[in-house]
Amino acid sequence: MTTDRPQHDMPRPQRDMSSRGRDASRPGRRQLLRVGATGAGALGVGAAAVGLDRALRPDPPAATAAPALHGTRTVPFHGEHQAGIETPAPASATFLGLDLREEVDRDGIIRMLRLLTDDAARLTRGEPALADTEPELAAQPASLTVTVGFGPGLMARAEREAPAWLAPLPAFEIDALEDRFTGGDLMLQVAAEDPLTVSHAARMLLKDARAFTRVRWVQSGFRRSPGTQAPATTQRNLFGQIDGSANAQLGSEHFSEVVWIPEGPWAGGTSMVMRRIRMDLDGWDEVDRSARETSTGTRLDDGAPLSGGTEFSDADFEQVSEHGFAVIPEFSHMRRANGVDEGEHQEIFRRPYNYDVTPPEGSDAISEAGQIFVSFQADPLAQYLPIQQRLADLDLLNQWTTPIGSAVFAIPPGVAEGEYVGESVLA
Repeated sequence: MTTDRPQHDMPRPQRDMSSRGRDASRPGRRQLLRVGATGAGALGVGAAAVGLDRALRPDPPAATAAPALHGTRTVPFHGEHQAGIETPAPASATFLGLDLREEVDRDGIIRMLRLLTDDAARLTRGEPALADTEPELAAQPASLTVTVGFGPGLMARAEREAPAWLAPLPAFEIDALEDRFTGGDLMLQVAAEDPLTVSHAARMLLKDARAFTRVRWVQSGFRRSPGTQAPATTQRNLFGQIDGSANAQLGSEHFSEVVWIPEGPWAGGTSMVMRRIRMDLDGWDEVDRSARETSTGTRLDDGAPLSGGTEFSDADFEQVSEHGFAVIPEFSHMRRANGVDEGEHQEIFRRPYNYDVTPPEGSDAISEAGQIFVSFQADPLAQYLPIQQRLADLDLLNQWTTPIGSAVFAIPPGVAEGEYVGESVLA
């Protein structure tokens, strides 16, 4: 009986390792490789070594320009006007609304302002404030500015006459104001190109102010980061709209006329209106592009008026469609802000920031976002108030926006070396 064996069990033929299979005096292939490698290594400068080294070594990276750094940039704190107004708006800002403690009198206010002035001057130079426990965080000022504003309560406590316009805005039908975002005796605007710089500076200022004040509100906002787009590009808000095209150019005579108070003890100062505006982004999502543009009176892609041109073109409010309707409707934000149908026109300087925070617990909304609207003008009663009243009376954007905070502050003139902020109006 025979049994077949699987092929893998069959005996394998043996290699003939004798001189009959090959010449024993000739080196084998593996031996040649070993000798060749050893020889090339010993030669060092041989062609084999050079070729092998080049083959295995990665190509050196192409030379690239070092990225632009913004951390060491500074904005002078001292000057004719306070910084943070006629200054390009940086990427990050925190606004602090403070109330004076009951026991703080005029002398206490001046002591506080001396401390805050010293802190701000140091921090904007990239130096730590006195008793700064994290001095390393002050080393990159990133165009830091600190702007100080006085509310009606501070002026009363300092026993000095306030400008006639320094008072809360009148109530508007569209308002749903919340105390936690409204009013304040003292305002500090802390802005820089870096949020860590802003956070540290705000904390240092609050530490020195806490013996004199209580925090009423803190509002933080953001814009585009440095390098994202060309300098002086008009920012977009969270509706995607280009926001602020009509602003006067920084450094121009027109800017001075719009913003700076021309005479009196407050000459060189200005007024600041703050409005926290909640934006219904969820509702805005449901609106088509045509309706969005009709509500604003501008094109979304480039900010140009619906009548044509570019972002900075004058709007043609007389232009009508083929059906006889105004191309820029009477209910559009742009038309209402310009006062076309009332035969009047006012100007302000806008310096707003976006905000985006966690929605309230239990809310079905996916966002709680909007704008920290900030405007500067020489006289809010003559400039800001008529614009806001027209918008409150008729503006289609009101369907998706709600003011939930409001405050007005007097911004003292700039500070000379050795002075404290507001000395010219409080002395």
